[in-house]
Amino acid sequence: MISKLLARVLLAALPLSAMALDNNKPAEWVVGYAAGGGSDVVARMLADAMGKSLNHNFIVTNKPGAGSNIAADYVAKAREIENTVFTADSAVLGANPFLFSKLSYNAEKDFTPVGMIARFPLVLVVNPSAPPKNFKEFLAWIKSDPKLAIYGSPGAGSPHHLVTEYFRTQIGVTLTHAPYRGAAPAMADVVGGQLPFMFVDTSSGGAFLNSGKVRPIGVASLQRLQSMPDIPTLAEQGLTGFEAYAWQALVVPSGASTTTVQTLNKHLNDALNSTTVKARMQVLGIEPMPTTSADASRYAAQERERWGRVIREANIKLD
Repeated sequence: MISKLLARVLLAALPLSAMALDNNKPAEWVVGYAAGGGSDVVARMLADAMGKSLNHNFIVTNKPGAGSNIAADYVAKAREIENTVFTADSAVLGANPFLFSKLSYNAEKDFTPVGMIARFPLVLVVNPSAPPKNFKEFLAWIKSDPKLAIYGSPGAGSPHHLVTEYFRTQIGVTLTHAPYRGAAPAMADVVGGQLPFMFVDTSSGGAFLNSGKVRPIGVASLQRLQSMPDIPTLAEQGLTGFEAYAWQALVVPSGASTTTVQTLNKHLNDALNSTTVKARMQVLGIEPMPTTSADASRYAAQERERWGRVIREANIKLD
């Protein structure tokens, strides 16, 4: 009896990090996008920061394709549930359950949120030679000719696509979607004048905005961005309450221990609140979102409800 009690006391005295991960092997950090992109850069930055504070190595594994469904399926079926983490974005946790008739994973049941990572603000942009310089002029411009009411996105079902469909319902103008294979070719056509407009995230579009290769019309956030304070929000230009952005959360496979979740949450939030990570994220144009695990769960549920409604109303299906 005494030995059991002593064991429990000693176990309680251990630091959280000592019980969270299998120290005999590196933890796997899964990313559903290709190496070198914004999601990959953020994951590697956080993996480095958290690895140092946890004294544990993270190996980033890229499994791109199918709107992050390939990566999500891989993590949902992972055997190393205490040693696997996943950058789950707004597609996996918010939109894909409605975009696809059948998924090999359940966004609500197969993952446990550790905490939010960041949100990627979106900016409405046009070619610099296009007439509109503000939201009022933009609306008049796209209403003047159906050929100007064509927007691009990195692909069907991407946050950029869904946000623009939400935008369409708010402005009451018929828009035509031109899906591209990634943000880069879509931006290239806006820069070249072949594509009238698009919403671009600040991570992939920041260089184009800072160099003047595209003209910003407005930010799809309620507050101006710290990294781009001169760009007005769409809300302050008359589109009251309009807010939409891409986001990411860190999750683990369902069944991971509460200790693992709590430990990872602490070290994730410490990293997000660190001067180094915050400075790097500001350069990338993204906003850290430190939260509790419970808050991340609630947030994902709210986003599923929101984007499920948008997807149903726009009748968007990817299979």
